Amino acid sequence: MKRWSLLFHTIRYLKMGQLAYQVYYRIRKPRLRKLPEPTLRNQLNDWPGSAFLNPATDDGKSFIFLGQSARFEGNWNDPSFPKLWLYNLHYQDDLNAKGAEARFELCAAMVNAWIEGNPPLEGNGWEPYCLSLRIVNWVKFFSRLGPVKVKRRWVRSLAQQADALEQQLEFHILANHLFANAKALVFVGAYLGGAEGDRWLRKGLTLLDREIKEQFLNDGAHYERSPMYQSILLWDLADLIALSQATQISGLKQRASDWQRRYVNGFGWLVAMTHPDGGISFFNDATFGIAPSIEHLTRYACLLGLPAPGEAQPTEVQGILLRESGYGVIEWPGQHRLLADVAPVGPDYQPGHAHADTLSFELSLFAQRVFVNSGISQYGEDAERHRQRSTSVHNTVEVDGENSSEVWAGFRVARRAKPFDVVLNNDVGEVLLCGSHDGYKRLPAKVVHRRCWRAGAETLEVTDELIGGCKEAVAHWHFHPDVVVEAIGEARFELRLPAGQCVTVEVFGGSAQILASSWHPGFGISKNSQKLLITFRECKLTTRISWSFD
Repeated sequence: MKRWSLLFHTIRYLKMGQLAYQVYYRIRKPRLRKLPEPTLRNQLNDWPGSAFLNPATDDGKSFIFLGQSARFEGNWNDPSFPKLWLYNLHYQDDLNAKGAEARFELCAAMVNAWIEGNPPLEGNGWEPYCLSLRIVNWVKFFSRLGPVKVKRRWVRSLAQQADALEQQLEFHILANHLFANAKALVFVGAYLGGAEGDRWLRKGLTLLDREIKEQFLNDGAHYERSPMYQSILLWDLADLIALSQATQISGLKQRASDWQRRYVNGFGWLVAMTHPDGGISFFNDATFGIAPSIEHLTRYACLLGLPAPGEAQPTEVQGILLRESGYGVIEWPGQHRLLADVAPVGPDYQPGHAHADTLSFELSLFAQRVFVNSGISQYGEDAERHRQRSTSVHNTVEVDGENSSEVWAGFRVARRAKPFDVVLNNDVGEVLLCGSHDGYKRLPAKVVHRRCWRAGAETLEVTDELIGGCKEAVAHWHFHPDVVVEAIGEARFELRLPAGQCVTVEVFGGSAQILASSWHPGFGISKNSQKLLITFRECKLTTRISWSFD
């Protein structure tokens, strides 16, 4: 019964089109269609874009993906490998990784190996997301070689892959997947000519027009609200801008100014959601090593002639509210920054990368991460993936052992927390940020969680109030692995930072204990850490964090 409830409360948020395409794609599989001999448009003769990935292989035999190294024996669909590892193999990102220009023979061998090992429409490599990323990689690689060095069998395979992608565009998933599909159609349409190339280019641009407008919010955020995917989508936009600058295709030129505006605006949001150490915050699916960094995006912006946002250091504590996406940022002098989640879990019809992290926060002090959310070390549908999406591994409140949003099945969310009454006030020397969510109203006690962050010159008070009854409520405070936590009183703790600074944490209205925890700053990576588990005595809990600049 519980699974049926989760399924019902997941499906009811979907668009009718998503449901229709779920049925359609189960009935109608892509077909191998006869295509005319593809021609080159001769508009893209040298890819001018940037690169951020390191090569995954030195010899085309051993690969490192997602922190896992393995020997590739030619089976592109080997069931002994995780599916996401195989996906990365099929993307062929190495064709455009750092230093790819000096690895022509290896890159050419990888293209040949893919064609020989993946008959049309068979296996993981013909799934639409894999097709999308590989098509873009092939177009970039082929354009750098020039038309003389590009083999006809490569071009025929590229056209065949584009045709397969066109037959299975991910209207059932939408979000970043459909964006990637559209980008791939634009790239292959800009590279190949003829009626097919024209159609792919036209279809891709039409999709991008719709999806960019819907997926990028007014404050610059991508609507899935993941800093990691924000970086990926910004790189996609930069690639499209680079494509418009490298060709004379009017459809690209007409859209370039809007793409540039979206990039600059989105980059500003990402910088606001970044810690003083230069790394992204861990809200929803986010971790290091997957997406381009701020440094990579800045370099790409400079290459394209776009402004990169700078950061002015505040002279006193100040706050901003990124209202459309739902995040609050409080900054102090001395590279202290609070990042707070008062956001919806994502677009209602596609919260696949959402975590049950409503009203969680991360805090850096003295440019060092102190309070951290879990991050992710894997995808999939197992217990560890579920745990890493759960409320208990984020800096927020868990009621009656339940998640604030019903995350399940790896990338699903049933009933979800909705924030409301979000306010931010800036006063002289003090910032107050408050928000509530109704995620626990589905429980018998109908609990509403309200949290306020009150920031002073050298203090942060976090007050949690539970409106309604509850059997048990606990707050989880997770610390960075480099932070050492020690009890110095019944409800008083000292945090020792790696550079020697001390931070005090005091708890009022609850009892606290130090427990073991873990932090996941990359796929395949888990680091031991500590946490405070604070049990509410009544329905109100205050945690005071204080430090000194001296």
